[in-house]
Amino acid sequence: MLNAREEVPQSNLIVALFFIQLAVNLAWPSVFNSERYLLSLMMIVVMVVFTGIYAFAVYKPVPTASMLVWPYIAWVSFAGAINLAYYLEAS
Repeated sequence: MLNAREEVPQSNLIVALFFIQLAVNLAWPSVFNSERYLLSLMMIVVMVVFTGIYAFAVYKPVPTASMLVWPYIAWVSFAGAINLAYYLEAS
């Protein structure tokens, strides 16, 4: 994606969204491990939404960049289901 920035409309915003979700992803384990499951679940929603926007925005100009994050979206969604189960069990 970074190599094709001129082909992607609003590429700076798209890259910013990607790095925001990456920062949330890096912070997520400490929140989950502290048993703050609702906050952890909200963080996963942010990760999925921002990565989904990224995948949608770059699909036409750079389809490979979009397809490379699809497994990540699936994996984070699965983690969200597990997180939801922990939250429901704890409450």
